This record gives sequence, structure tokens and C-alpha cells, in this order.
Amino acid sequence: MSQINIRNLSNENDDGAPDIVGVSTFSATSYIVPPVGNTAQRPKNPQGGDLRFNTDTASLEYFKGDTLNWSQIEMTSPDLNGGARGIWAGGGSPTKLNTIQYVTISTLGDATDFGDLNEVKEGGASCSSRTKAVFAGGYNGPSRTANSSYIIMTSTGNGVDYNDLSNSISGGAGFGSQTRGIIAGGSTGSLINVIESTEFAAGTDWVDFGDATAAFQTGSGCASSTRGVFNLGFVSPTRVNTIDYITIATTGNASDFGDLTTNRNGTGALSNSTRGVWGAGETPTAVNTMDYVTLATTGNATDFGDMLTVRFNIPNDGCSSPTRGLWGGGATPSQSNTIQYITILTTGNAIDFGDCVAVASHMGAVSNAHGGL
Repeated sequence: MSQINIRNLSNENDDGAPDIVGVSTFSATSYIVPPVGNTAQRPKNPQGGDLRFNTDTASLEYFKGDTLNWSQIEMTSPDLNGGARGIWAGGGSPTKLNTIQYVTISTLGDATDFGDLNEVKEGGASCSSRTKAVFAGGYNGPSRTANSSYIIMTSTGNGVDYNDLSNSISGGAGFGSQTRGIIAGGSTGSLINVIESTEFAAGTDWVDFGDATAAFQTGSGCASSTRGVFNLGFVSPTRVNTIDYITIATTGNASDFGDLTTNRNGTGALSNSTRGVWGAGETPTAVNTMDYVTLATTGNATDFGDMLTVRFNIPNDGCSSPTRGLWGGGATPSQSNTIQYITILTTGNAIDFGDCVAVASHMGAVSNAHGGL
């Protein structure tokens, strides 16, 4: 049997690699080395299906086309009752709740009781890794709280005390990556532009990350594995359509991303690794608007479709898997127990999923398979 050993291949001009057409089979048992580089070194004119290893994100990525841009190849299939888990906690009905409830995102049906938070509250922010979820701030009765509690998402049970935020706030925007949780903005009685972060695995204190482009409350956030994106919601004295973004792995101030399709607060944001979607809100009239952005780019949002009803929620009540996004409860303006879902990479109107355990609005939501993981 003949064997040919080749170290380098080039085209006839020695200025690039040749095209290998047809069916090519690699039978070696070791490995293949793809192109390697950081985000800034991505090719200028990629073609759909281009594959490379990104040293910034430590993952393989491929180009999905000009609209969807680059996407990570990642395994996000937690084996929890058949799929990824979406969780809501707290809320008001109008009595404030400590209820934690969950669904399996790939199915349809009503939510199941998970346990209880360490205090009753509504309007808190939330963030999660694949294993740990943190619910921070909110109203715990007559006042705002800095209290945070966490749960282990692969089990059920009550929330455990976590480190307190630097401020007692309500209405902050929460999101995160596999390693870091972020809470941005909120109100202490006065609006703030503070962005704080914590490291999930170590359970570190909340520390200063930087500042949003304005002091705000009742916006909501989502993320890819590298970038956190959040709308500001209410910037005194009015509602705005502003969207900010940060690079999660660094620290520093937020930059302008673009605008939602309408000025509104009380939205719920969710994402997979490529697309972020904001659902509903107040203009001040409650609306059923959904709009979306491509997270790897910057620019204004585009209409996605309509929710089942007009609704709003303070602050984040959206959770997601790589394919589906869910919102639970909310105010229409009366409280609701409806869970509704979309397919994130299409556009269209929301569909009924099932019901929450309780009729409530202003719940915080997380998942173990969102776009930041």
C-alpha cells in the first residue's frame, strides 16, 4: 500500500490553499487542526460553514451567514427530565411570593414547584450558569433589598443565602455567562448606572464592573458567551429604547448597541448564542411587541412578532434554550399565570406553553441553557 506524506499544500500561485472538492474522508484516529485565532482575526469575508477555533472564547465557531454571523459549537444538553430547564422565582400576585417553579423547555405543560427563595420578593434581577442561579435585589415587602439567594439548577429545593449586592435595588437587568453573573442598573429610590458582577463557581462578593450609559431601571438583559446586552427601560423622566452592551469577560463601561423598535420598559429579554429577543413592556400602555437583535453585531432591533397578549414584567422574566424562548406570568395589567414561547431563530407570534404555579408578575427568570453558556 502506498503512503504519501505532505506537510504543506498550496495552489498553483503559492498564495493560498487549493480547493479540495468532492467527498473527503479522514480516517486518522488522532485529530484535525482547524484555523486558530482570536475574534479580531476572523476572516474579513467569511462564507457560510467556515470553521475555526476562537481563542477568545476557547471554542470552535462556524459562520452561519451574514444575518446570524459567527456561532459557537457547544454542547448544551443538560439531562434534566429530558432537556434544559427554565426557572422563575418570586413575584407579586399582588402579595409578594418566595415561590420557585420550573419547566422543561423542550416540552409543553404547566410549571412544577421547585422550592422557596430565602425571602419573599418581586422585581429582583437574576442570572445563571449551567448549574447555579442567583436571584438578587427586589422588593421584599415595604422596601428594596440587597439580598441574593442561589439555587442549584440540577436539583430542586430552597434558595440558599448568597452575597448581598452593593446596593438595595429593584428593577435591575440580569444576565451572565458560564463563569460570571451580571446585574446592571436598578433603583435605590434613585436610579443608578452601576454594573456589578460575581463569579458563580467561587461564590464571590458582588464587585464593581463599570457603568451603564445612563442611570436606569426596569430594563432587561440577555447574553452570548462573550457579550451581555440589555435595554435601559426607564431613564428619568421617560421610557427609552436604548440598548447597551458589555464584554462579560472583561470589566469596563457599557457602550451603545442600538435601539429597540419602541420606547418601553418592563420588557423580558432572552437569547440563544446568536439572537436576543425582548418581549412586550409598557409605553406606558402595555404592548405585545417582540423585537430582536443579532448579539454579535450592533444596530437597531427588528420586529419579531406579537406575544399572546399585551403584558409587562419588572424586570427579567425570559428564559431560553438554544432553540426556544419562554416568558412566564406578567401583568396585562392584571396578573397572569400564562407561559408562552417562541422559536428563537425564526420570527412569528408567541404560542401558549402552559401555566405557572401561581398567578404573578415581576418574577425573575433563569435557565441552564441560555445564550451566555
